[in-house]
Amino acid sequence: MFTSFLVLAISGVAVLAAPAAAQSASPAGHWLTEGGWASVRIGACPGQPDRLCGWIMALKEPNDSRGRPKRDTANADPALRGRSFVDMPFITGFKAAGPRRWTGGKIYNPGDGKTYASNLVLNADGTLRVNGCVLVICQAQTWTRLPK
Repeated sequence: MFTSFLVLAISGVAVLAAPAAAQSASPAGHWLTEGGWASVRIGACPGQPDRLCGWIMALKEPNDSRGRPKRDTANADPALRGRSFVDMPFITGFKAAGPRRWTGGKIYNPGDGKTYASNLVLNADGTLRVNGCVLVICQAQTWTRLPK
């Protein structure tokens, strides 16, 4: 189930977007992932105003098969395995690398408990391309900005 979580997290979701002219030149804000599995908030990292981080704000399917909120059960750190996906930080450390581009960040995949090197590109149409790489294999998603 969560093997595809990374693919989805690094691929993106299509929804109606505000016109490109109304879009911000920053990825800060709320986004819908490709496939609509989650909404994500991107903003300044705590204590690092020059870096961007992201948090899962809501899940399309927030509960597991038993009806309980999904938890970070694959985390390598046993102390974090009980944390909820909602409000969980999973995008960290992105730094501006030019107009509409942020690099040096990481994306955590709660499906396998691993973290992957990533970059963000704000497309001209206002969507956000989210790329994640394992060694030389990269995958991308396009996320859609949610209305304010």
